[in-house]
Amino acid sequence: MIQVEFSPVDIEQLRFERYHYPHPQVQKKMDVLYLKSKGLPHKEICDLCDISKTTLTVYLRQYQADGLEGLKRLNYKGQPSKLNPHTETLKTYFEKHPPRTVAEAQAKIEQLTGIKRSPTQIRAFLKRLGLSCRKVGFVPGKSADPDKIEEQETFRTQQLDPRLAEAKAGKRTVLFMDAAHFVHRVYLGFIWCFKRIFIPSPSGRKRFNVLGAVNAVTKEVITVTNQTYINSQSICLMLLKVSALELKTPITIVLDNARYQKCQLVKDLADILNIELLYLPSYSPQLNLIERLWRFVRNECLYSKYYGNFDDFKAAIEDCLEKTDTEHKQSLESLLTLKFQSFKKVQISTV
Repeated sequence: MIQVEFSPVDIEQLRFERYHYPHPQVQKKMDVLYLKSKGLPHKEICDLCDISKTTLTVYLRQYQADGLEGLKRLNYKGQPSKLNPHTETLKTYFEKHPPRTVAEAQAKIEQLTGIKRSPTQIRAFLKRLGLSCRKVGFVPGKSADPDKIEEQETFRTQQLDPRLAEAKAGKRTVLFMDAAHFVHRVYLGFIWCFKRIFIPSPSGRKRFNVLGAVNAVTKEVITVTNQTYINSQSICLMLLKVSALELKTPITIVLDNARYQKCQLVKDLADILNIELLYLPSYSPQLNLIERLWRFVRNECLYSKYYGNFDDFKAAIEDCLEKTDTEHKQSLESLLTLKFQSFKKVQISTV
């Protein structure tokens, strides 16, 4: 008979784990060892736990060698999958043709290999390949073009980054400017609920326009709003607001190539106010920091929320923007970092 000594701590843990350990096979091992710790003879333990003497000996050796941790190890590896010989072929195929659903992957695997497996098995196999279900991103317009990607990289490294470095050193003020047009309609999102919830949808005939400028370092937000259109006069009003701050450092405003932002009126006023306008390359919204602020506003106060009248809708947006320096400051600090998406090394699908 194998003699095993048990500490009081191990006995207490065996007593607990034989009922509470998540895997039933380990529970059985713990039960066997707990009975052994109580001095029951081996034959009685085998009868009570419905195991052979050989199995009992294996459990005891595992405990002698590695203690309770040895009992928790499950060495059964099962039968190798018949899909394993096709791993490289399927991996190469799915790199070029990512499946949208497990069912689509299941059908394609059966077509390529002649092997049919359940959706659960296919999901596990896809994970073994290194795939995971991710939301598809998008690149704006011609941003997938290699020349455009190179143009964006050159702009970021040679023009944007040096100015941001000066801003962080307190030698320049960099603002990112853009307009958002919030239409009074329903913005559908995800919520935790017991039954599917429906939200009434306003007509969408009214919109609240916000021209914003966010400070790259302090994250302070300056706005010009209306309910008609954002035009060159709106841009000029924003330039005057920025100038009125009486900043002691050179000012750079990063903005896109909208016509009303590149007209001569805007350029002349910027020259008079000694404000540098730094225009982004075309199709480069990922380089405009304020785009993240607009996304934050939609997530914070529009998605899955109902505003029966336009005044409440507008007030919710204004309240969110007014709290960027207080209630939302911590969230925006992590969101508005000066790290920008590059499409140089991402996988782009054109099928």
